[in-house]
Amino acid sequence: MREFAKAQFTLRDAPRSLRLIYAGFLLLAGFGFLTQVGFEVGRIGLTPGAIAAYYRGEESGGVMTFPKTFGQLLEVSHAHAFVMAVIFLILAHLFAATSPSPAFKNVVLIVAFAGLVGDLFAPWLTRYVAPQCAWLALLSWISQGTANALLIGVSGWECLNPAKAVSRSGDHRTAEPPRP
Repeated sequence: MREFAKAQFTLRDAPRSLRLIYAGFLLLAGFGFLTQVGFEVGRIGLTPGAIAAYYRGEESGGVMTFPKTFGQLLEVSHAHAFVMAVIFLILAHLFAATSPSPAFKNVVLIVAFAGLVGDLFAPWLTRYVAPQCAWLALLSWISQGTANALLIGVSGWECLNPAKAVSRSGDHRTAEPPRP
């Protein structure tokens, strides 16, 4: 964390050990997001009708599903709000230390945050307001998935591809800060 406090910190210029730690975190976060997609595809479904049925309940083809209760939604929202906030904070910090333009980074971060907020509120709106709010869930999943792929991909690329330093003789070598 001390590295983040340094002015002009970039992932590419970070010490190798730190880049490997961040790359490991990004790999695990990526796996976590893939399991989220698996849950959304396999358990809920990727259509507004399937999403609405998951949260509101439905009887279809002789199978009855029950609406999610207030307590069930509260339990899931409670856990996800804390975990998603921490993961977003870490991914956003890593992404902020990458080389794309500030405008690109701002757009990706806003889309990721909007997707996260939508993902937290869409189940409540779908269950208690209207089944059409399932569109918000679907759009949130798409925006969150796309933005998280960029957050992880760009940050991971820069963790694994360090900056090249130019020595006094003009040859290029991998930058590795001197040891204290």
